[in-house]
Amino acid sequence: MAVAKKEQELIVTVSPHIRNDETVSRIMWTVSLSLLPAFVFGAYFFGPRALYVTALCIVGSFFSEWLVEKMTGKEITIRDGSAFLTGLLLGMNLPSSAPFYIPLVSSFVAVAITKQLFGGLGYNIFNPALIGRAFALIAWPRAMTTWFEPTAAFVGLDAKTTATPLAILKEGGMQKIIEVFGDKMNLYTDLLIGHRAGSLGETSVIALLIGGAFLLYKRYITWHIPISFLATVALMAWIFGGREGFFTGDPILHLLSGGLILGAFFMATDYVTCPSTRTGQIIFGIGCGLLAILIRLKAGYPEGVMFAILLMNCFSPLIDRNMKSKVFGLAKEAQQ
Repeated sequence: MAVAKKEQELIVTVSPHIRNDETVSRIMWTVSLSLLPAFVFGAYFFGPRALYVTALCIVGSFFSEWLVEKMTGKEITIRDGSAFLTGLLLGMNLPSSAPFYIPLVSSFVAVAITKQLFGGLGYNIFNPALIGRAFALIAWPRAMTTWFEPTAAFVGLDAKTTATPLAILKEGGMQKIIEVFGDKMNLYTDLLIGHRAGSLGETSVIALLIGGAFLLYKRYITWHIPISFLATVALMAWIFGGREGFFTGDPILHLLSGGLILGAFFMATDYVTCPSTRTGQIIFGIGCGLLAILIRLKAGYPEGVMFAILLMNCFSPLIDRNMKSKVFGLAKEAQQ
């Protein structure tokens, strides 16, 4: 009886696995914690509107998850942190000028449609927060491309609208953006700190890198997707990004602008929608980089990170299928 009970407890899997105490809930809340520096910088630069928009996204995500699970008779899982993380990421992808209905409707699209209708956490094909943002951009393009100037005044309620650095670059070129920021060093410094227009959580590169480094330290993500993503964007921007010909582009400007760092560390690395093998993750990152820079340089939108990740989400199953991990010990036995 003791042997039979032991056999029933045995879990048979293909690869060797290391068991630890990590849980889905702990990972979700830890990833949310890693976004705290970027959120604090966003709140500092954009004031109470940052808190307002993000709070609406989180509340909308919680309610959407509870509503669908209640209606379908499923276990209520709002405490596992996944709905909170989706709402937080969605809020950080919206402009501070977004009216109240955009965060609420977008969070419903992200959680109720993109996540729950596919079966819930672990079954969604696309990144829920990015689908929510894409829906908002298509439904309300004007509101989603109206950016407030960072005021650096938490209590300030008045703000002027302005263009993002990538929009200035696309319309006026390198000379125009240097003219706006004063000189190239001021440009890089403002982009690094986050003193520029953009979505709430994408502006401060240094805060995002702190959060990304924390995730790498905790081993919740690996370097494969972020580095291949960023390196591809930098290389392609240097080769094709200049108006004076090949190899005259500014890779640093492209690395520090838009939602590239946010996307590379926090959204492209989503466990459910990215490939599981290391080689597959590098291919996924390169694909994201190529699509992002293609959209930035040649398409109508000045930013391409969101569409690049969503398009590569479609290829994740295909990449995984062709980059299967070898069964441990099988190749060695075949050679013998």
